[in-house]
Parts: sequence; structure tokens; C-alpha cells
Amino acid sequence: MDRNEELRLVTALRRGDERAFLPVYDAFRSAVFTFVLRMVRRREIAEELAQEVWMRLAARAQSLRDDTRLEAWLFTVARNLCASYWRTRGIEGLQDTEQDELERLPQGTSAPDRTAETRERLSQMERALARVPLPYREALLLVGVHGMTPQTAATVCGISPEAMRKRLERARAMLTDGMQRTRPAASWRRNHEPRGR
Repeated sequence: MDRNEELRLVTALRRGDERAFLPVYDAFRSAVFTFVLRMVRRREIAEELAQEVWMRLAARAQSLRDDTRLEAWLFTVARNLCASYWRTRGIEGLQDTEQDELERLPQGTSAPDRTAETRERLSQMERALARVPLPYREALLLVGVHGMTPQTAATVCGISPEAMRKRLERARAMLTDGMQRTRPAASWRRNHEPRGR
């Protein structure tokens, strides 16, 4: 979103102009939901938490600062809701049924005729990402998937930019290790699956 347009929308939200809500929702709805789904791994929970993000924007719009960056504000709320969700459960994990939801996420830059091997690699990456601990997973998602700068991601996570850079370095190493651990099984399946007719 263009910064001038963003500032115009922030001003309108602060005034209580309900017409400003829809452009913000349209601009960030998909990204917020995708982030939350990858953090909590269950569609029904992700839908509830993502809805709560928008309810909080509606409730707090008039208290936004006039220089608010909407992406950082929305993702901070989403990140805190996800953290609260996991805290109340005291567990973190991936169930096989949850992986299907992630494989159906839109892959914006992928060609329609993606090969089975490409789809398998994406699935592999999602599984490896699911096993990265939450603080490192959120860093990967914010910077690697949603394209935030480390500084903006640090703001969302409430840490210093230097701490975020270190977290990203470790997170990338964890993801690479996870991908390498799952690759042999994926290669075995590929070599032993029946060939197409």
C-alpha cells in the first residue's frame, strides 16, 4: 500500500470514518489470515483469531497514532493473539489433518502447471516450517513470506532489530536442517511411486 494512501486511511480511521475500514481489510486480509494459519496450524482457530484482529482494529481505530504503519499494527495484533493461543494450551505441534489446509494456501508466484515435485517441495517446506519453534517461525514468516524488513518484523515481535537479525539467522538454519531431514523420505516416495500411464 502506498504510504500516502495509508496515512490518508489512518487519518480517516482515527476520525471514525467507517468507509476507511474496507480498503484496509481488502489490502491485508489475506496476508493476516495466512500468517495466523501458519502460526496456529488449524483453519477454524485461524479464522477466529484473524476475525479478532479486525474486530480490534474497529474497536481501537480512533486511538491509532497518526503515523501508524497498518501492516505492522495488524501483524503485531495477530502475532500477540497467536502467542496467547499457544500460551493457553502450553503445547505446540502439527497434526496430519492440519497440513492439508496449508497445502491449499495460494502460491502467488507459482505457475498453474506446477509439477508434482514442486508441490512436494512446498509441502516439505511447510512441514519443516511447522517444526520450527514459534519465535523463529514467526520471524521466517514475517520476513521471508510477508516481505517485511527485519526492523519492521522486530517491531511486530517487540524485540530489537539486532535480536531479530540473530533470530532470523538461527531460524533459517533450523528450516534448512528440517528440510534436509525430510528430504530422504520425500525422495524415497518419489522413486517408488507408480509412474503415470
